[in-house]
Amino acid sequence: MSVAQGNVAGRSRKRLPPWLRKPLPPAGRTPTVVKHVEACGLHTVCREARCPNRIECFSRGTATFLIMGDTCSRACRFCGVAHGSPAPLDPREPERVCESVRKLTLSYVVVTSVTRDDLPDGGSAHFAATVRALKAGVAGMKVEVLIPDFGGSEHALGAVLDSGPDVVNHNVETVPRLYERIRPQADYQRSLSVLRNAASYGRHQAVKSGLMVGLGEREDEVVSVLHDLRECGCSLVTIGQYLQPTDDQVPVEHFVTPRQFGRYEMLGLEMGFSRVFAGPFVRSSYRASELFGDAAGPRPRKVTAFAASQTGG
Repeated sequence: MSVAQGNVAGRSRKRLPPWLRKPLPPAGRTPTVVKHVEACGLHTVCREARCPNRIECFSRGTATFLIMGDTCSRACRFCGVAHGSPAPLDPREPERVCESVRKLTLSYVVVTSVTRDDLPDGGSAHFAATVRALKAGVAGMKVEVLIPDFGGSEHALGAVLDSGPDVVNHNVETVPRLYERIRPQADYQRSLSVLRNAASYGRHQAVKSGLMVGLGEREDEVVSVLHDLRECGCSLVTIGQYLQPTDDQVPVEHFVTPRQFGRYEMLGLEMGFSRVFAGPFVRSSYRASELFGDAAGPRPRKVTAFAASQTGG
């Protein structure tokens, strides 16, 4: 599968390097996933954010659910999800997510959301209701939540943590220097506080974060972010190549080689992360169940097979 590139403000998209081209996977369970998600009236971040892995994940029978609508109250310059004035919450959505998960026979699910700055609690109660519905509706279900910052509210974060997710993920997305350009409505230190508070809450959930590279960051800045994440108590981290979803987002500044991803992974493991999942197509929820499962086992001592297999550059 090739990820298309176009223009932003008159700038031509960069030609993709060989390691960012991969064949389309077989359809597999894609029709089943699409049917059940649409039948339940749900959204996936896979489609709304134009994830380059969506066909692969659908073919394997997985999807990342996007709750609280398909319109975000923020306008991050990297994100393909629509932004504007979100619609009111649907109180039945948590049960519909659970229904879809049962139909897909999933045992591990990732639930994320648009940011809802228009809601007093940022949508935390709705997040919590979705986790509780999944835990009550599917025996042995493991739930990973990929949450917004809830405006920095510890009370809102606590409501989600109390619902019992197995993994709490909040992405810092990029290095602090680029926040003003890439995430103007977010705050790096606020995101670190979310992660620090999640790690110290006492609920024993794994804490995870992720960032994109290729936006103009330097290696020393990425390493500094990894140190910050580890200091906050993160045990899992993902690092992937930024790819411009549409002409409306910022262009790619540079393509990171598989070799550099391998270096980031080794540096992260040396810092003490249980697992660093780094590679050109890595995204926050990509193969999330494998990342969670691997973290429970012995800590890897070398670059994982995923990164090592993507040689070149």
